[in-house]
Amino acid sequence: MTPNPVVTPRPLRERFFERLVRCVAGLACFGTGIAFFVRSDLGVPPWDVFHQGISRHTGLGLGTVLIIVAFAVLLLWIPLRLRPGLGTILNAIEIGLIENVAQDIIPHSDSLIVRAIYMFAGLSIIAAGSGLYIGAEFGSGPRDGLMLGLNKRFGISVRLARTTVEITVMLIGIALGGHIGLGTFVFALGIGPMVQITLRMFRMSSTNIAAAEGEALEQ
Repeated sequence: MTPNPVVTPRPLRERFFERLVRCVAGLACFGTGIAFFVRSDLGVPPWDVFHQGISRHTGLGLGTVLIIVAFAVLLLWIPLRLRPGLGTILNAIEIGLIENVAQDIIPHSDSLIVRAIYMFAGLSIIAAGSGLYIGAEFGSGPRDGLMLGLNKRFGISVRLARTTVEITVMLIGIALGGHIGLGTFVFALGIGPMVQITLRMFRMSSTNIAAAEGEALEQ
């Protein structure tokens, strides 16, 4: 496996407002995309199986659980010696808030065709959000940072760390009553290739695109 290119972090003040808008818009897409997966009732992404299971046992809204889990994961960053960026904190808060609002707005449907449209809309919106969010270069999200931290601290490949963590939380989520289904596998298989497309649509510098795509391949 070819090592990821080394990228010098972009100074925080450089094109700050533009990057902030990209970051906020990307995170809004994440929350909206998750809500579409939930409304499809065809299965949710692996981490959200876990969030859904906790939601069902606690009575908390799914978006609220997303926020709580994000900050719990950030506590694991401490022994991994990771530093959160502005985007990390926005990620921990905004996605859950948007998910709660979007899930209330998106109408429930019994039509399998409509639910399938919801599922693919969710995948597309999350992929677009990923392109915007990564392009903002404000720091990784809490969950992705955990994978990268395991890679840097213990030498575990990002692919192995991601697979192990996501399978673990998904199995716990299933045990708690989270909903695994077609959507779970559509997300797992489709998100990587689609993010590589959106990274180029919402273009960064060519060096950072190469780095992001290298990371996506490792995952």
